[in-house]
Amino acid sequence: MNEQQFKVRTKQLALRVTRLVEPLPNNRTANVIGNQLLRSATSVGANYRAVCRAKSTADLIAKLSIVEEEADETIYWLKLLVKSRIVSEKQLKNLMQEATEILAMTVASIKTLREKQQSSSPKSKI
Repeated sequence: MNEQQFKVRTKQLALRVTRLVEPLPNNRTANVIGNQLLRSATSVGANYRAVCRAKSTADLIAKLSIVEEEADETIYWLKLLVKSRIVSEKQLKNLMQEATEILAMTVASIKTLREKQQSSSPKSKI
């Protein structure tokens, strides 16, 4: 998957979460979870845009790590919506899968970059 395709996927995640959060019940629990979910899901795409402007491999890894954290947090809030019985698991299945795939691709990219970084760093002679 290329940079542009991943930008589209992360933006679509944010838009889907936006549409999910709007009709949630107007109570304290749903408001808190909905606000947190909206913040983390929109942050995934926003932070990925920063990844695309990274200045070095170390900067790229650091910025991707933020994307990883936000994607993982998005999954947490989605699960909490289900566990608190605000939204059914069936209703969130596809959205949860998309967030999980985005997280997995981000983790794989970080791993690849770290391996590349380690293989290109000078070896000490001991």
